[in-house]
Amino acid sequence: MILVTGATGNVGGEVVKALAEAGQPVRALVRSSADLPVEQAIGDLNEPDTLDAALDGVRGVFLLPGYRDMPGLLTRMRRAGVERVVLLSSLATVATDTRNAVSEFMIRSETAVRESGLAWTFLRPNAFMSNALRWLPQLRAGDVVRDAFGDVSIASVDPHDIAAVAVRSLLDPGHDGVVHELSGPDRLLPAERLSILAGVLHRDLRFEALTDEEARADMAGRVPEKYIDAFFSFYSDGTLDESRVYPTVERVTGRPPRTFAQWALAHAGDFR
Repeated sequence: MILVTGATGNVGGEVVKALAEAGQPVRALVRSSADLPVEQAIGDLNEPDTLDAALDGVRGVFLLPGYRDMPGLLTRMRRAGVERVVLLSSLATVATDTRNAVSEFMIRSETAVRESGLAWTFLRPNAFMSNALRWLPQLRAGDVVRDAFGDVSIASVDPHDIAAVAVRSLLDPGHDGVVHELSGPDRLLPAERLSILAGVLHRDLRFEALTDEEARADMAGRVPEKYIDAFFSFYSDGTLDESRVYPTVERVTGRPPRTFAQWALAHAGDFR
């Protein structure tokens, strides 16, 4: 049995789907009942005492980072009989400035997994293609998207591909102690991603880059200040490079990573 945390999220949902399609026994950890095609267990990773039923019979876990007591959580998993953890981490762990809040909790999570005594694999993806969904409110209001870091190229990755690598890491030998860096096939500016989306949606869309001051004001109130500072460290100061294209998806899965156009086609209905 494999337990999937974050089962209703962009990546966790894809992991659930891929495991179910492969005929693997899978259990989704949720905080409340959800519309999922697999067995569900209600629990909270910040409250390990709620996880007994969720961990019953589980040998592998797809794990998200950043919970309150990662060492205690992993100890609970090991005592329950879990053997392997695939952690969704981030390239923030190796940014040139690892003092910011995002890097700190990612590093703390990886350290806890390394020291847990469990077999582990880390996934360190570039930014997700699904981050384009944050443009939805603006696209519903008009044809102009205004966003931060307009001059930053990213080889973003489809959550579908992250999940595919996660599943192979959970099921196949040869992934113990391995760090998989993940990307899509193309480095694109935000305006280029919007142009591709415009073609898929048959709309005339225009991108306008926010200044740093405008971007900070836009994020204020929605994003904690420490994370705003982290994003500006990564993308304005350039301490994180997500423009690199990695061969990992094709090497692990046997097929090339999806393009942003493929992601946009698959999710066109979300934008309508």
